[in-house]
Amino acid sequence: MNLEEYFQRIGFHGPHDKVDLASLTLIHKLHVMTIPFENLSMHCGEWVTMDLEDIFNKLVKSSRGGWCLESNYLFGWVLREMGFKVTMLSSKVFNSVLNDFAPGEDHLIYLVEIDGKVYLADVSFGVSSQIWEPLELISGKDQPQGAGVFRLLNKGEIWILEKTCRKPVVVNPEFSTSSLVNKVQTFQIYCFTLDPRGVEHFKERSHFLQTSPTSLFTNKSICCQQTPTGFKVLVGLIYSAVTYKPEEGVDILDMRYITEDELDEVLKEQLNVRLQKKLTPSNKKTCYKL
Repeated sequence: MNLEEYFQRIGFHGPHDKVDLASLTLIHKLHVMTIPFENLSMHCGEWVTMDLEDIFNKLVKSSRGGWCLESNYLFGWVLREMGFKVTMLSSKVFNSVLNDFAPGEDHLIYLVEIDGKVYLADVSFGVSSQIWEPLELISGKDQPQGAGVFRLLNKGEIWILEKTCRKPVVVNPEFSTSSLVNKVQTFQIYCFTLDPRGVEHFKERSHFLQTSPTSLFTNKSICCQQTPTGFKVLVGLIYSAVTYKPEEGVDILDMRYITEDELDEVLKEQLNVRLQKKLTPSNKKTCYKL
């Protein structure tokens, strides 16, 4: 494991020891634009570990993506190696079926302190809820990014990340009523406290998320790659190319079914992922929004 290989992977050519907001912002965005959010391993019969060297080999050397317990964990290591002051946190993802935050603290995130200010870093949530750049930890401040307007809200000991998005315009009428299409303008993404966590906190959750029949990740195979104008995502056999149109106040969703024969090509050509084992795509009925 070394930083140079990681920087080559994401295309970062700046100094390795500059601990400032500009460096954090650039590396955060490059990571998001290069390393996909995906859970394909568990749909290829592979077990996902929280061994940092295994994660480095997968995401950096094998040009794969990963979920937050891989990609964010790796990102935290990078920041610490560079000299950033980083705190690992856990968060609860909002579940629209429950209309509440899920009980499990499943999502790994970071706080990064720079010059007396604190920023939320999260390179691995995926789809339109993915922040491209760190968010300043300040309550109620609108922080516009490509996907929409993000804001953090302080509710005592709890912080909530929410987002206001644009109107979705679905190109293919077949998908106009798809459960994947989010039609709520402002929604909560996750909540967290400022209590520091270690990697051991997430190991039990990792096992649960890979084995439970109620887990989003056992029910759906997901691979999402952010782009400069939106994102591309494969959920089961539904491929979507999403283009943000902030000047028009809409997001364009071009959705279509692909065949299993097209899987490898779509993964390679559109999502920059090359699998070594056969993928069994899955899109069982469970709540998930683009």
